[in-house]
Amino acid sequence: MRILAIETSCDETAVAVVEDGRKIISNIVATQIEEHKLYGGVVPEIASRRHCESIVAVVNEALEAAEMKLCEVDAIAVTYAPGLIGALLVGVNYAKGLALASGKTLIPVHHIKGHIAANYIAHEDLAPPYLCLAASGGHSHIMRVSDYTTFETIGRTLDDAAGEAFDKAARAMGFSYPGGVHIDKAAKNGDPKKYRLPRPKTQNPYDFSFSGLKTNVINLVHNANQKGEEIDIDSLAASFQYTVADILSSRFVQAAEDFGYKTAALAGGVAANSALRGMLTERCEKKGIKLYIPPVSLCGDNAAMIGSQAFFEYQAGNVADGSLNAVATMPL
Repeated sequence: MRILAIETSCDETAVAVVEDGRKIISNIVATQIEEHKLYGGVVPEIASRRHCESIVAVVNEALEAAEMKLCEVDAIAVTYAPGLIGALLVGVNYAKGLALASGKTLIPVHHIKGHIAANYIAHEDLAPPYLCLAASGGHSHIMRVSDYTTFETIGRTLDDAAGEAFDKAARAMGFSYPGGVHIDKAAKNGDPKKYRLPRPKTQNPYDFSFSGLKTNVINLVHNANQKGEEIDIDSLAASFQYTVADILSSRFVQAAEDFGYKTAALAGGVAANSALRGMLTERCEKKGIKLYIPPVSLCGDNAAMIGSQAFFEYQAGNVADGSLNAVATMPL
């Protein structure tokens, strides 16, 4: 089954053609990063307008790269939640139009389910049940994946997501948007133990809280600037990155042990972080847990992951009609 998938939840206009949930035939991403850098983060109205300008061309490019015509795909999939509402509406309405015009089945996909499904493309042997850590700019969740379409959240962020904390801390350190990649690069030249940063406690041992950590970094930089003191930015980046990776990996591995999982997966934009990838791999190996991690190219927002999850949603009978609408916030 070949699915044309559309992803417009934030600032990437992405379209892909995916076969049977596991094979990428084409995967096109038109990014808006350079424009949003001017504002230090994503401006929702600008993102929506750029999606409107780009989506027709990106769909055509994805079909051309797949050497297919629209009539040759079997279904249309689209991210409908969660995300920036204006951005989501562009993708949802365009997908509805394509489905109506072509007579194809319309498949709605939850964005976080898509991130998790990136692992199905990278690892043909991965199958539920397993435990997954999904960490991105808007989400930080520990989830039990019972089957391809059934998820249970056992831990989540109570305030800022890990990716959001990376971006805001990076801005305080003087890095441009998106901040995660700059912190990762700077951290390679720093001492991760030079700055002692707070590790917030939560009532649920599997929950996360990054707001205080982010604020501590911002205050540290501002106070140093006011006093005319120098900050070792590389070491601050390394200390912040190490702290976030340690919090995420330690609580995730603890959850895997407590719930008896020997198979685990990492997903989301923060999954591209080298410290998190390395730390989680090492800790899972020590505990005898088999860990699956998608390649960096599939960690960020892309439509291939949406096409992958759409295949399993279709098999479960989760399809939509013309009444499908975008939803800004929606838990799994």
